[in-house]
Amino acid sequence: MAAATGPTGRHRTAAESGHSPAARAAARTAAGQLTPVPGPFRLKLCRVAVGEEGRIKPTRADFENNLRFRVALRRFLRWSEDQAGAAGLTPAQHQLLVAIKGHRGPEAPAIRDLADYLLLQRHSAVGLVDRAEVAGMVRRQQDENDARVVRVHLTDRGERLVTELTTAHLAELYNLAKSLNSLLEAVRQENNGTGE
Repeated sequence: MAAATGPTGRHRTAAESGHSPAARAAARTAAGQLTPVPGPFRLKLCRVAVGEEGRIKPTRADFENNLRFRVALRRFLRWSEDQAGAAGLTPAQHQLLVAIKGHRGPEAPAIRDLADYLLLQRHSAVGLVDRAEVAGMVRRQQDENDARVVRVHLTDRGERLVTELTTAHLAELYNLAKSLNSLLEAVRQENNGTGE
């Protein structure tokens, strides 16, 4: 399949030309065009049991640790949704404000950047920005160098909301990191105990 050409004139990979925002983001990250969003902790992969077919064979401990990880993560996400709701935002609006504020670079993010960060189709990102603009949290501005590009900025209200929410989230993220670090330590001990 031939690579499509984007509006900047550069050739897009097959993954970028597809409809999946996650695939486009991964392709742009691999090409050095999108910086991966850093996490508060880094996970190390442990050695795992592999069957004759070359497939991973999860142990009972793997299932238990997977459950612990998913429960801790889901509790954090539920807490985050509740915090956004208490501030009068939907979880998607909260994510939008974080994506705008956390965007790297000298310019505000374009709609395509926001779609990539939020794993949305472009038209869904446009709708989300529309609603946030009506609510007075963001404003659009045409790019000074390319009139086809629309950049999204936080308003004073959006700035205040994302700062208040992020302050609360940082403390909770440290709690989540502590929980996950304890889980990783348990996994390491179990792994060392197997003699693998």
